[in-house]
Amino acid sequence: MFASDREVMLWETELPSLRGAARLHLAVRLAWHLRQRSPQRAAALAAEMAPLLALLPDRARRAAEARFALVEGERLWLDARLDDADALAGQALAAFDAMDDACGRADAHWLRAWIAGDRGDTAGAEAGLAAAAADARAAGDAVRTDVFDAAAALAAVFRDLNHANGQWDRRFDLDAAGLHPAAAGWIHDFFGTAAFQASDFGRAAPLLTRAFHAAMDSGQLRRATNLATNIGNAFIGLNAHHAALEWMQRGLDLARPTGWPMCVGLGLMQSAETLRQLGQREAAVGLLGEALAVLAPVLPQSRGYAIALEYQGDLALDAGDYERALDSFRQLEERGDTLCQADFRSGARRGQAHALSHLGRPQEALAAADAALALARGYGDAGNQIAALKVLAEIHARHQLPAPAAMSGASPALHYLQQALDLAASIEGYAVPGDLLDAVAREHAGDGDYARAYETALRASAAREQTHSQEATNRAIAMQVQYQTERAETEGAHHRELAAAEAQRAEVLLQTSATLEHLSAIGQEITTHLDAAAVFRALDRHVHGLLDATHFSVFMIEPDGRSMRCVFGVEDGLPLPPLKLKLSDTQANSARCVRERREILVEIDEDDHTPNLIPGTLQPRSLLFAPLLIGERVMGVMTVQSLAPRAYGERERLIFRTLCAYGAIALDNADAYRQVAATLKALRTTQAQLVEKNLELEEAYKALEDVSLTDQLTGLRNRRFFLQHVDADVGLSLRSYDEPMRAGAADRDGPPRDLVFFMVDIDHFKEVNDQYGHASGDAVLVQMQERLREVFRESDYLIRWGGEEFLVLARATYRDDAKLVAERIRSAVANRDFTLPDGTRLKKTCSIGFACFPFLQSQPRAVSWSEVVEFADQGLYLAKRSGRNGWAAIYSTPDTQPEGLVPRLIHHFEDALAVGEIRLVTNLESPAIAAGPKKRRLVLQAGLKA
Repeated sequence: MFASDREVMLWETELPSLRGAARLHLAVRLAWHLRQRSPQRAAALAAEMAPLLALLPDRARRAAEARFALVEGERLWLDARLDDADALAGQALAAFDAMDDACGRADAHWLRAWIAGDRGDTAGAEAGLAAAAADARAAGDAVRTDVFDAAAALAAVFRDLNHANGQWDRRFDLDAAGLHPAAAGWIHDFFGTAAFQASDFGRAAPLLTRAFHAAMDSGQLRRATNLATNIGNAFIGLNAHHAALEWMQRGLDLARPTGWPMCVGLGLMQSAETLRQLGQREAAVGLLGEALAVLAPVLPQSRGYAIALEYQGDLALDAGDYERALDSFRQLEERGDTLCQADFRSGARRGQAHALSHLGRPQEALAAADAALALARGYGDAGNQIAALKVLAEIHARHQLPAPAAMSGASPALHYLQQALDLAASIEGYAVPGDLLDAVAREHAGDGDYARAYETALRASAAREQTHSQEATNRAIAMQVQYQTERAETEGAHHRELAAAEAQRAEVLLQTSATLEHLSAIGQEITTHLDAAAVFRALDRHVHGLLDATHFSVFMIEPDGRSMRCVFGVEDGLPLPPLKLKLSDTQANSARCVRERREILVEIDEDDHTPNLIPGTLQPRSLLFAPLLIGERVMGVMTVQSLAPRAYGERERLIFRTLCAYGAIALDNADAYRQVAATLKALRTTQAQLVEKNLELEEAYKALEDVSLTDQLTGLRNRRFFLQHVDADVGLSLRSYDEPMRAGAADRDGPPRDLVFFMVDIDHFKEVNDQYGHASGDAVLVQMQERLREVFRESDYLIRWGGEEFLVLARATYRDDAKLVAERIRSAVANRDFTLPDGTRLKKTCSIGFACFPFLQSQPRAVSWSEVVEFADQGLYLAKRSGRNGWAAIYSTPDTQPEGLVPRLIHHFEDALAVGEIRLVTNLESPAIAAGPKKRRLVLQAGLKA
């Protein structure tokens, strides 16, 4: 039910490496345990996995759907959307019940119990906890059983402390072996709250602190915020107000980022009460007002709102605003009666009595105080009885009222004060407060009994001394608890650092594994080439795709064995001039690399210059050289160079080393092939004919390969060509962002030129085939490619994507100019007739969707190019739904959040547009957004898999 932070971190690290059912199962578990740690991340996981649940067996699918419903229900509960949360919890309960899943039923009852509690439905909350515990026992789940029982015991403390202790005290053993940390946290909470209610604050604080740390580590963020404020209240009881404020602030700091009304409201009002007791009335008024504003609209029936009413009443009494105090305590009375909680019922009536007395309504004040006393006696609450008796004495001292029946003192005030003293004396270990004895002394003096007044005043002085001593003891206890807390936090921070280091190590291993897998695929590609030029091109493409390489060159040793020649060299996209070096050159690092047969890394400081720099080339900051080795034989050397300092760490060197090994094998194969070809040329005529036939076969193969990359009808490139080349263009685009980010945004010359993906679809194309025949449809497609070629540049990729749909990749294009290109496409199609084979002229239109890569300029790698194609497809669908003959595009905004963006735009497009997370650019007057976004057609995915 509750996992530790370390377990969750390891699952997060493991998830990207999993596929299929294993990934689904881990994602369900992770979403469940992120339900309070990160509700947004949990919801995103659920949305990502929902379409894939059909891959699971029926029972596993239904269980996962029910678990996702509970995750969403808990998110809504935390947001105080109680009706919606209860509906989802009920839906999950029905599903788990149908599967006879006792643990699932228990979790659904647990959530419904908390929802009922926030509604003020005490009976419903208790019934939910009881049902949850019964299901947990039926499932044999000891952790859930302990947690649910401890929560029920905790609720009972607020109803009747003595009864709760009698019912639950023997149920729990904090020293029991094998007790789960989360269950121990709940049990500590029960014992700590019981101690708090009994005014044993020195015992309460450490127990509640242990409960707080258990809640934090197990992802129970709402409980942690509540516990932080309760610990603060315990420190108030110990007269350690500074420590109290620290804990209140900690609770508030945890609560505010969540935005959860209950957590934020509790943190605000508890901080306000602490400030009130410190005499900071104005600050308290502000915080309490903010707390009521948070709680009143969504949680007016909860215990938290009742506490805020009580604090509001006390604050109004302090300020002398007795009308407002009376109103607050009357609302508290209503809530206390509904919640059936003793502290509210007695405290509300006592507060009303105080306010009514000051408002000159003595009879009503007397009735309210009598009621408060009767309730306190009924619950056996000695502390509230003493407080009620003091209020009765104050009322009689302020007003002329009939004496109470069987009055035992010289005056009504003394009658009640004497009862309070007698009751205080009957409580074991209770120190009679000095202010109560002072009140008795004043009454004796008023009646002329100065001897007893003097005697009582002496007792009051002694009580104050004892209180001061007790306060000192309490402060010492508070210091000890604070020290224990800080030590526990230090240990917790150490464990979290260890967990983070372990997770980082696992991440590095995963990245290394993925890199090696990718390099293996690259090696298979490079070593298939038997032509040196093709090997050089492949190496160049992958070097620039994997490394920061402004300069890339290959030197091969000449047949004389004394020199080497640069056979391939490119710097900043331009070919390097011819260069020949002697192997004995002491200034050339490439020659040194061949001589020493080892890798060489050179780092150049900003003020230094590269020795033996090739004239006309750039000044690099990082240079990496590696020999091309076949066994013990050196063929040459490869080098990459970057303008960035320290560009080649261990990972980059591993990549380059591997590329060199593959390059050496491929070049050796190519050289061997060249020698075989030269030998064949020297054979007799029949052998020459055979060579000629082989060359013809090679040319046919190349022609066939070119045909395989071209659409035969339109002459445009096909999807296979696109998938072979798009990664290189994407890598180039990303590097155009990386370099300005390293140098500083101010160094960029003008806005960046991006990649723009256009999806173009001929409207109602099927009608052409149906009405005029497929030959006419082919003629329209051929003329369509001609118009696309008129609009786009030679450097852009024009792809026949399938049927009447075309994909165009516009390279190095300003994203703000994309809409102009889209309009030119639309006009080129709509404003000129198509000519069919029989001479018929036909008007057609097209619909266009487009999106720019990078989608997020501030985070270029957050959204992949394939996802940007999906966004372009989404724009095409919007144009289709909105009447066709138009174009639409989806752009990011400064508010765009990359996490979970793709599923969010697929499933909640209208919501993302409404909150300004994306921007729709279109020439359509009334885009059909309300119709909902297009579901994923999997066209691109199918192509990628193929």
